[in-house]
Order: sequence, then C-alpha cells, then structure tokens
Amino acid sequence: MPDQTPLIAAPAVTAPAGPARAPEPVDVARVAVDVALPHLDRPFDYEVPPAMAATAVPGARVRVRFAGRLRDGLVLERTDRTDSERALARLEKVVSAEPVLRPDVARLVRAVADHCAGTFSDVVRLAVPPRHAATEKAARRERVPLDLSGWQPADSPLAAYPWGREWLDAVARGEVPRAFWQVAPTAGAAGSWARGFADAAAAALRSGRGAVLVVPDAHDLALLEAACREVLGPDGFVRLTADLGPAARYRAFLAASRGEVRVVIGTRAAAFAPVHDVGLVAIWDDGDDLHAEPRAPYPHARDVLALRAVPRTGTRAAVLVAGHGRSAEAQLWLEEQWLRPVALPGRAQRHLSPAVRVAADTDRALERDPHAHAARLPHDVFEVVRAGLARGPVLVQVPRTGHQQGLVCARCREPARCSACAGPLQAAGPGQPVGCRWCGRLQGGWRCPECGSGRWRAPVVGAARTAHELGRAFPQTPVVSSGGGQVRTEVGPEAGLVVATPGAEPRAATGYAAAVLLDASLLLSRPDLRAAEEALRRWLNVTALVRPGAEGGSVIAVGPSGSRALQALVRLDPGTFAERELAERAEARLMPAWRMLTVEGGPAALEQLVALLELDELPEVELLGPVELEGADLRDEAPRHRLVLRCPPRAAGALVRAVKQAVSVRSARKDEGALRVQVDPVAFG
Repeated sequence: MPDQTPLIAAPAVTAPAGPARAPEPVDVARVAVDVALPHLDRPFDYEVPPAMAATAVPGARVRVRFAGRLRDGLVLERTDRTDSERALARLEKVVSAEPVLRPDVARLVRAVADHCAGTFSDVVRLAVPPRHAATEKAARRERVPLDLSGWQPADSPLAAYPWGREWLDAVARGEVPRAFWQVAPTAGAAGSWARGFADAAAAALRSGRGAVLVVPDAHDLALLEAACREVLGPDGFVRLTADLGPAARYRAFLAASRGEVRVVIGTRAAAFAPVHDVGLVAIWDDGDDLHAEPRAPYPHARDVLALRAVPRTGTRAAVLVAGHGRSAEAQLWLEEQWLRPVALPGRAQRHLSPAVRVAADTDRALERDPHAHAARLPHDVFEVVRAGLARGPVLVQVPRTGHQQGLVCARCREPARCSACAGPLQAAGPGQPVGCRWCGRLQGGWRCPECGSGRWRAPVVGAARTAHELGRAFPQTPVVSSGGGQVRTEVGPEAGLVVATPGAEPRAATGYAAAVLLDASLLLSRPDLRAAEEALRRWLNVTALVRPGAEGGSVIAVGPSGSRALQALVRLDPGTFAERELAERAEARLMPAWRMLTVEGGPAALEQLVALLELDELPEVELLGPVELEGADLRDEAPRHRLVLRCPPRAAGALVRAVKQAVSVRSARKDEGALRVQVDPVAFG
C-alpha cells in the first residue's frame, strides 16, 4: 500500500489561562477547538466544572474561550491530569451531550489530516455534520433486527468471479480480506456491481460487524440503494450524503452514531460515517474525480477508507475496491499485494460484454470511406446506429465542451510531452515558444518521440451539434439529450437516440442496443496526467450500459485506433493498460508510483515556503517549478504560481511533515499570501 503518513503525536497544550499555580488533581477535557490555523493544530486542555461533569463526555460539542473569543469544540477525551503548570480555563458550555465524534472516527480524522498535510479542524468538518437540535431531541430510532437467513453468498454476482465467493465467505467469518473487483462492463448480471456491494454488506452483517459503502454520485447511489433494499430490507441501512437536507443528513448520521443501523451508503461524505464495529469499507469506481473532496485538505474517499481499514486508526476492516476500469492507484495496491484481484479471465469477460471496435479500423472500411480518419461521424458510425435502432435505444457519448486542450503532434496526434518531466506542453499562441505546464522548461526543437515530427497543433473543440446532426440523419427517430443541467437517469427500451456527456449517461431499461463514443481524441489530449486513464474509465462505464454481444450489443469508438487506451477498450482489458500506465509513471517519477505534493500561491509566498522546507535535509525530494498557472488566481494574490514536490513513497511521510511544519511557521508568523497545498492531487496538468 502507498505510504500513509503516520499519526503525529501532539502534546496536550493548555488554553490561555490565568496566573501560575501548583498542579493539583483536576477534571480535564481535552478539546479539539474549531481553529483552522495550522500552528494551532493540536488539542487543548480545559477544566470541566462539576456541573458539566456528566455531560462533557468524549465526543460532545462544547463551547470554550480561546484567545478571548468563544469557539466551538469537540471533547476528545476526559482525563484527571494535565502537563500544564498553569491554571486551566474552564469549559464555558456543553452544547450537547450527544457524542458525535466517536474515538475511532477521531483517530481517523487525525490520520487523514496528517496524510493530507491538513488540520484536524478542517477534516472534522467533513466527518461531523452541523447539529440539528430538533432532530437530535426526537425519539430514537428503534433498531430492527435484520433477518439474513435467506441470504446466500452463492447468489451474488461476486460469486461468479474467481475468488469472489471465497472473499464473501471470509468477510462473513469476520476476517478482513482486501480485494479489487474488476467488474465486467456489461448490462448483464455479471456487471451488477450494486448487488455485489449489497451482498458484501450482508456478509459483514452476518459476522456481527458494520459496513461503509461509498459511490461517486447520486446516480450510482440510487442503484446501490435499490440493491440494498432488496438484500438488507428498507431498515437495514441509511443514506448519508452532503446534499441531504440538514435534518435528513443529521438523522442518518445519528442513526449510525447511536448504533441503530450498521450499514451506511453514500457519496464521499459517508467515508467518515460513525458506523459501530466497521468490518467492511467499499468504494465503487475509485477513479472518478467526484471521490476527491474539493475543500481543504482535499482528501480522496479511497484514501480515507484505506486509512480506516488499517489498525493504526483502531479499526481492522475488509476492503473492496471495484470498477469497470482500473485506476493506477488500485493497480499499485495490487502490485504491492495489498489488494487481491477478483476478475474474470479475458475470454470470459469478452463473452459477457458487448463487442467493441474502433471506426475505420480495417482496410475495407477505409476503402468505403477514405476520409473516415478525419470525419467526426464516419460511415461506420451510421451503420452501427442504424443496426442498433432496429433493436432498441442507442447511446452516443460526446465529450464535454470547454476542456482546455494541450498540444498534440500534428502528424500522429500523440499528446506533446516535456522531455524532462513528461508534463504536457503548451504555447501562448502561434509562433510562441513551447513550454511545459509542470516544470516550466522551454522545449526548443521539440520532436515527437512516436513519429519524429517537429510540428504540433492545438486540438479544436467544435460546437456541440451532435444531437442536431443525428436528428437530421435519422429524422424519424426521437433524440434525447442528457448533460449539463438536464441529466436523465433512465430511458425506456424503445428505439431512440440518447446523446449524453460523460457521466450523464442514463441507463436503458433493457440495456442499450449499441453505443457510440465520439471525439475520443479530445478526451485523450487533455493536458492531465490521468487523461488516458480517465478516458478509458469513461468508455468502459458506457460499455457497461450496453447489452452483451450475444444479444447483439455493440460499441464503436471514433478516434486514433493506435491509442493504447482505445486498444485496451477493444480488448476489454483495463488491467494490462493499468500495468503499463503505472510502469510509465514510475519511470517518469509521477503519481502514484511517486508521491507528489503541489503548492499554489503567489511567488513571494512560495519562495518563503521553499526556504522554510530546507530541502537539503530531504535529499530524495525533487522540486519542479514554480510555474505560472493560467485561468485562475487566489482572491488575495494574482497571478497564481505552482510548485511541485515529489519523492519516492518511502520519503513521503517526511515530506508531508516538512511541508506542514513550514505552513505552520508561516501561519504563526502571520506571513502574507495564501497557499493551497494538495497531496497527490486528482487533477494534475
């Protein structure tokens, strides 16, 4: 498993108080005060007045006086000693005696904060929702015993995969196996990941333990909820998402915190759910960027769940990472044997999935349509659409317009990369020098390593006219659009065209008869480290909505047939693609083979930070940049620059601690200029 930053033991620090006095036995509450300043990221000791002794329990919300102001806080523990020789300030108020921060969750919050170079205060806001007093005072939910006598592991889609049944049985026995489930991309039973997740939760419940199941979005959550209702019943779980109303979210949170329910499903906010005796943590489609928290310190749900599964946070849990695609992070865990694969052999997977090919991939196709490589809608696409409409609905995926495109080779269309760090190249305009977006080096005399051409071009994103064009080509066929502010969740089995942007593809009641993947080169040419991985993940998710090939299901992609991602799609082989992707990143010293930390801010602030880091003491750390970033700035400082720090995994703990210490020093000195620190950022281009 990648290096997880160890917990940093923080000594208890007293709150500002009165004159010195001799130490004496005292009732002490160790409090996490809601102060996000990095140099104050530690607990503070407060005296518990006798009147609050029964209510200031660990996990309770309190009010304390800090630096002359009343602030919120959470009691971490009660003790009868303090290291301070000064009088302690007293708790001002117990807001609620409800223990909303369980000790295991508090340890998880600390671990996540240290892993992400963040503060406890920032992370605990993600873990504990705001209080809703009326909901808290309402009658408690009666725990209904679940009857799992009729549940059989053999009926699970997981059981159809090698080692899947054994994994379920091990979880049901109370063991903690860790697996990566490579779900076949098909609308058939073998692709029913949601039912497999519900079965995994049932196995954890059978062992007397709880489960936390995390998905990227509301669409996937609806599928998982339906599966959990079928397997666990309507009272066997709760949904926990950040977009629930205040009362509903707090009600679901309390149901888990009070032990009234043992299974929580939800989006990234559910990764911290206070489930008692967690025996299983599972994440679906971990490569989806929606799993990454957009607020500091930007934790990824995959990392939160991984930290939750290891003993250092007080929990030992089984792990299930699953997807139609395979992220480089999952591949790393497989190669480190932290996860074990649950996957069908290639031939079996292709038999269960739709047939996939790239347009104009044969000499015959090129003879019929000589301009197919340059056409956005070549002849092959119209044939697939026409044949599909005879059997049912046809899905057309169109990349979202507005992506900032990097440079590509003018001859072979391979993305142009920096010779020094493999970063994407950019140019301000025609005739302007080409430079790297990551390290800032100019690339004079650049030549494509694939074909040797010295010419580059910037891909152009045309107007989104696909629905209109297809409507004219098939005038008697209804055309439905899904994307932007109008996302459809499902369409019927009748014939029709569905044009959708990535992530907004509705499910078809009986599966799509065919799917078309347009403008594949646009997804591949995005100036982002994960562009090819993300493109393949999105294409496989579309493939999973199509009927098996035995039922006539087919998928056609329009793009460069020599692309490794498209070749992996045709073979339905995300595993080999992930292996090569990880190997190339290791050679280029990129995530996740190497750990990377980005810091964004003004030039002066970045210069101060680098000086504080004392990189001579971190010999394995490499510094790239800083370079100026386009298209965004901080509120108090523009333009914005970014520097990159990278190191092998063995040095990651020292690097993260050093950056956190440097940020804390700047905070204590009240240096000007905000900094944005991210560890292993999802978007990197």
